[in-house]
Amino acid sequence: MELPGFAVAVWMFVCLYASVVGYPNGKVREACTSMVPCHGSSPQLSPEHTITVNGTEFKPGDNIEVHLSGPDFEGFFIQARDAEHLDSPAVGSFMLADRRRSQLLTCGRTKNSAVSHTSKAKKKDIKVYWIAPEDAPKHVQFLATVVKKYRIFWVKIPGPIVSQPDVLSPTPLLHATSEAMSTSHPVSSIAKPFSASGCGITKFCIRNPTNCDPGSASCFFLSFQHEESSVFIEMSGPSEGYLAFAFSHDQWMGGDDAYLCVNVDHRIHVSTAHLKERSHPLLDSENALEDVSWRLADGILQCSFRRRIRLPAYKGRFNLDTSYYIFLADGEASEGGLIYKHRRQPLVTNGLYNVTGL
Repeated sequence: MELPGFAVAVWMFVCLYASVVGYPNGKVREACTSMVPCHGSSPQLSPEHTITVNGTEFKPGDNIEVHLSGPDFEGFFIQARDAEHLDSPAVGSFMLADRRRSQLLTCGRTKNSAVSHTSKAKKKDIKVYWIAPEDAPKHVQFLATVVKKYRIFWVKIPGPIVSQPDVLSPTPLLHATSEAMSTSHPVSSIAKPFSASGCGITKFCIRNPTNCDPGSASCFFLSFQHEESSVFIEMSGPSEGYLAFAFSHDQWMGGDDAYLCVNVDHRIHVSTAHLKERSHPLLDSENALEDVSWRLADGILQCSFRRRIRLPAYKGRFNLDTSYYIFLADGEASEGGLIYKHRRQPLVTNGLYNVTGL
């Protein structure tokens, strides 16, 4: 589904628990692959720290300044990886700007391919320099694990993507943002495929092909069921990457209210986003969804959630008792949760619809 102008930014992490030991002196080579400290607790969901760079293009041999900053933190671990294969080994090497607070580590066969802390002393920022190798991939993304306290840490915080000149982004490779956030609500699994029962009677449904069975391997399905002050939403389709829909005031994307279900390491992350004209959309720092559930089986991705009709406290969320055009799209997602632009024409309603009325 090809949705003109519909770009989605999403923040996701993949926590691959390994036998890793955390060290206050930063000698954490055992964490080279997973970037996960073994601190006896789960990573935090919404990052407080950001990664910035001083350029978006590079040629082999170039240096790029990488800056990690945020509230006081004790430990950190920074790498650069192929943006299209985030589970691949570290790319390139680093130079230090401050040897008192940072040190170089060798991950795999690449010398100085990671940077970590030298002590638990609190810090607010770290600056290092990344050196692009001769065999650099077309797109490189910076990742950081940050430890605020022993049991409070974030894994693989996504930073900017830098690319070699005259190389097109993968239509497009979407930059993650620290404002993006997957749902923090408890998630339960859906036991079986959705049903079209009640479509046109108790719930508003969109199906492609028309009247298809949402349990089949070729049916894209979106339904809205009005429940007093909220709407229960179901979305499913043949995708192992992501599904997304959006409410729009017209048949072009921009200034719209979007919802995403993304497969990250065989778990579905459900998020909301708002779109401003042609700029990259941002996911909300607070998630307005309730009763989130998902299922991924036999090549079919399903997610469901409940949303209140009016959400005045959440910027970018439309009132659901108004008529909108509705877009439904699917696409691929990388192993690390990066979303790619959909390749097929999206399903777009031919008129304005109010999902709270039939």
